[in-house]
Amino acid sequence: MPKDTQIGGMSVDKLNYIDQFLQENYLDTNKFNGFVTGIFRKRKLVHSSALGFMDKELNKPMSRDTIFRIYSMTKPITSVALMQLYEKGLFQLDDPVSKYIESFENLKVYVSGDQSSFVTQDTVRRMTIHDLLTHQAGFTYGLTRITEVDAAYQDLGLVFADAPMQEKIKLLTELPLEFQPGSHWNYSIATDVCGYLVELFSGKSLDQYFLDEIFDPLNMIDTSFHVSDTKIDRLAANYEFQPFGPPIRTDNPIYGNFTTPPQFLSGGSGLLSTLDDYLHFCQMILNKGVYKGKRLLSRKTIELMSQNHLIDKTDPNSQLLWSNSDLRERGFTGGNDARYYWNQGGVGFGLGFSVLINPATSQAAGSVGELSWGGWASTTFWIDPVEDLIVILLTQLLPSDSYNVRRELKSLVYSAIED
Repeated sequence: MPKDTQIGGMSVDKLNYIDQFLQENYLDTNKFNGFVTGIFRKRKLVHSSALGFMDKELNKPMSRDTIFRIYSMTKPITSVALMQLYEKGLFQLDDPVSKYIESFENLKVYVSGDQSSFVTQDTVRRMTIHDLLTHQAGFTYGLTRITEVDAAYQDLGLVFADAPMQEKIKLLTELPLEFQPGSHWNYSIATDVCGYLVELFSGKSLDQYFLDEIFDPLNMIDTSFHVSDTKIDRLAANYEFQPFGPPIRTDNPIYGNFTTPPQFLSGGSGLLSTLDDYLHFCQMILNKGVYKGKRLLSRKTIELMSQNHLIDKTDPNSQLLWSNSDLRERGFTGGNDARYYWNQGGVGFGLGFSVLINPATSQAAGSVGELSWGGWASTTFWIDPVEDLIVILLTQLLPSDSYNVRRELKSLVYSAIED
């Protein structure tokens, strides 16, 4: 009997070539230590593989149920959680955040000075929940020290310290915004504030809300803010890029060893997950809010989240507070997942993930309306409703722009489509 040449309208040979490409170009060359990939098309998993090692030093092979730090792939989950509460009528997108976090009422905007003597001005308008969901709130991340405000975030441990979000809200209240709300796009701690709003609106801790309203309905049995003792041997080691040698194994400096619940339930970057768990989440998005007969969001809410929400619909790069050339001139070269997407061009932002609005400008295969995001340790996913396609790549290498593997994967996947 002849072997099938297609599955889900995709070439079996070309799907298998993806593994060969990753093996020869990234594993055999010691650039990465392991990958788990999954490709879902036309309502079936057409390809999955586990290559290399989850912990090379311990000689532990990668497996399909390996648990990964997904970092910023947490953001779409938090955004879904907040929009579930939107559907309950608990807030409107144009509501001022200060309506619910009173200390945000008198936020100021940076003009000059440093942490010891900031000079500020009043906001032209109040920050809205829409600003938070679209990273136009005026916050930053404390990763680059490119500005005095960003340096203050880093010095005060706004992102890296394992402290409750309520304490971080207090610090955010005391620091100026980088820019007037709504005037720029700047990747930031805004989604962590969204997670805090989920707690306020629901009356539950963020981990409990996720469990009750997202993880249990989606059968995401291995997704959480920490790993239990019975699962710790499935947690992949994390590695850091080295310019002149193989990556080095590193303990995660933010959340320790993940064996105990953190104080900081980070809606922006705190979750761990697996291929199958995250695939269930993506299937719900692709299926307009439904997973195996369970509706988590309405079709219209998914449609709203999937549109480009940036002001300038034709050139999202014009919304960036700092361009890529600005960052290079100031010596910053790594770590920010946003740079990967804006480097492509033709990419906007919805409520929780990027939205492809012009494949020609992006100079890569894809479809208008494709949803995507990635994580700090080089993970990524995308959902293409036009092609009925989900792709997930999981690995553990900091920072996320060490190599171009995520963009290369796009060309490999789309070249396999034959129907």
